[in-house]
Amino acid sequence: MEQSTPQKSLVNRLPFDIYTLRLFIISFAMFAAFSLLMPDKFFTVRNMQSMAVQFPEFGILAFAIMITMLTGGIDLSIVGAANLSAVVAALILTRLAGDGGSGLSIYLIIPLAMVGAMLVGSICGLFNGFLVAYVGITPILATLGTGAIYTGLSFVVTGGPAITTTQLAFIGNGSIQSLPIPVIVFAGIAIVFSIILNRTSFGFNVYMLGTNPTAALFSGINSNSVLVRTYWLAGLVAGIAGVIFLARTNSAKPDFGASFILLTVLIAILGGVSYTGGFGTVSGLVLAVLSIQFLSTGLNMLMLQWFPSSAAIFFRQFAWGGLLLLVMVLTFFIEQRRNRQPRTKKSDS
Repeated sequence: MEQSTPQKSLVNRLPFDIYTLRLFIISFAMFAAFSLLMPDKFFTVRNMQSMAVQFPEFGILAFAIMITMLTGGIDLSIVGAANLSAVVAALILTRLAGDGGSGLSIYLIIPLAMVGAMLVGSICGLFNGFLVAYVGITPILATLGTGAIYTGLSFVVTGGPAITTTQLAFIGNGSIQSLPIPVIVFAGIAIVFSIILNRTSFGFNVYMLGTNPTAALFSGINSNSVLVRTYWLAGLVAGIAGVIFLARTNSAKPDFGASFILLTVLIAILGGVSYTGGFGTVSGLVLAVLSIQFLSTGLNMLMLQWFPSSAAIFFRQFAWGGLLLLVMVLTFFIEQRRNRQPRTKKSDS
């Protein structure tokens, strides 16, 4: 009787074309439905441009959630790390580029601010990885605590009010060949993650660790090193998201994007990332981002026709939470059914 090795079972789990195709159909159905219901509002060039600028904010953060969930963990500190990164970038821009500043060229200060944001995000990620890998704190508790720390540091640094600067507005509102720059950044991160997860030994180790930590240990994988690098990568992505936050809103606020945690977890689950680790694809995540953007924009337009704007916002969060629970319940029953099928076939033979 042939025994399936961990590597073979992992390879069998990586492709999930049926799920990706199903998600593509759902995304297209949402787009078509809202286009037919509101052709003069939803299916317009202006609305398409607006959605294209909006989804990279939370779409980039979804990659940070994805990479940590693949190891069987999660990073709930990404929004706090992103805001702290944005605050540091804004401080560099305002202190060095304003009147009485350092006298450095703006072409040097802008890259310095961006590097500073990514450095802060990386430090946050490394700290998370240290707590999870070497201290042994459960990821959800460790990152919940560090998220509060990063948010608190942002309030301490700013004193509460937002730091305003327009030096990065060309990134948040600019475009290259009619393609918004935030979308280009999102696409670049998607390509990099696809290469990392599918073409590198680190990506294989991430999947292996999430699939079976015991098998990963006996395979000679340094779990602590993989975890630290995973959370560092999540922090780096959060730093990039912080730059997008600052560029889009022209300000850095400690409490910006408070609902993004729920939204990014929903995107990861909807995109097929297993909350127990070991499975998830970049294509599924990208389709989930688009689906959520279509759903959010369409529901917002529909609700504004019937309710005040404040009620529409609360209903959108209600819809996100309900959809997250629904997807998790459906995923649970699908996994149970899939795990039962091989045993039935084996008993019949």
